[in-house]
Amino acid sequence: MSLFDLKIERQSHPVDMIEFVADSNDWAFERPADDEIAMTVEGKWADYTVSFSWMEKFEAIHFSCAFDLKVPDSRVNEVIRLLSHVNGELLMGHFDVWQNADVIVFRQSLPLSGGVEPTGRQVEMMLSNGLETCEAYYQAFQFVVWSGMDAQSAVSAVMFETVGQA
Repeated sequence: MSLFDLKIERQSHPVDMIEFVADSNDWAFERPADDEIAMTVEGKWADYTVSFSWMEKFEAIHFSCAFDLKVPDSRVNEVIRLLSHVNGELLMGHFDVWQNADVIVFRQSLPLSGGVEPTGRQVEMMLSNGLETCEAYYQAFQFVVWSGMDAQSAVSAVMFETVGQA
């Protein structure tokens, strides 16, 4: 018998906590399935499609935050270089290109092994981290895709720190 064969009884469905947090914050959301909740969040640079999914097999909540940015074939390699550079800077989560859907997506997982229940604070932190990360790098993806910049220059252009006030 494997450790993975043990069945843990959960007191509630993990997506129920996400729905509770969304409802408490007056976030508009849809629950297309028991294991998923989705919402659109308006950011400074784009509208983000956010999804939380319960992955029973892995006992984890999967969070994704996507933005619609079609990557022309001629820019795919440079976008992949940008992904590599950006992902190396991130403490939590990572970016991917879902080429079949023409979107760039930020993904992160929250393991809840052994029947652990998610907290409202964990849900809020996953959403906050995802949105802040997307907002921080959105323009770098735009620079690479639409301005023809190389990955290193694009990251340098968006990751400078402003000092003082105007």
